[in-house]
Amino acid sequence: MRAESFLQTRRTWVGAVAAVLPLVVCAALAPFRESVANTDVALALVLLIVAAASTGVRWAGVVAAASSAVWFDFFLTRPYHQLTIANREDVETAVLLVTVGVAVSEIAHWGRRQQARASRQEGYLSGVVRTSAAVAAGRESPDSLTSHVAHQITDVLRIDDCRFDPSGGNGGDGMATMDGDGHVTRHGRPLDVDRYGLPTDAETSLVVRSGGVVHGRFLLVAATEVVHPTLEQRQVAATLASQLGAALSRPSTQS
Repeated sequence: MRAESFLQTRRTWVGAVAAVLPLVVCAALAPFRESVANTDVALALVLLIVAAASTGVRWAGVVAAASSAVWFDFFLTRPYHQLTIANREDVETAVLLVTVGVAVSEIAHWGRRQQARASRQEGYLSGVVRTSAAVAAGRESPDSLTSHVAHQITDVLRIDDCRFDPSGGNGGDGMATMDGDGHVTRHGRPLDVDRYGLPTDAETSLVVRSGGVVHGRFLLVAATEVVHPTLEQRQVAATLASQLGAALSRPSTQS
């Protein structure tokens, strides 16, 4: 809660600075408007827009762009101190400032999403590798290994809980089932998890098997909120379950 409050305060301050700083710059340059070309001023404002967009607050760049266009018009274009532009080139410059602001903000947002996605993928891969290493070592007990995989699946899918059911179920309990490819079905029909999320009214079953032998299943709980794990996330969870199945197939593990 404290972190959320801090982030909200930070976003508010970033937005306020993004709105006010172009006003300060344009007002400071107003006495020199006869000697400073408007194109040079526009370049300076673009730098402010880029700086605002790079803060991580998606709309800050747009706010800085809108503020830049308004105060550029008010202080630096004829007629001065009016929100009217008589010169066509100045109109184009003002429009360009807004366009640049929107474009830079969206590009920065896209870049951050790609970076976050790469970070998540690295985390998924790290989890699979750690589980593979634990399986290969064969030093962990079945209970310890099962608990480890359940924790990994909970993190990957961002669900409330994941518990192992050694009975494997009878397939007639009506709950949703996640297959080895990450697809989810219920009552024989596919569920659009990307759109509707995992079921919240019942657990989702992820069968643990190896070589056709069922060793049990993970019961995935997503009750407190709707989660939308991507197909990639679901495939990682299925891979982790498959690795556990391989480990439980060993005679030494089963004994």
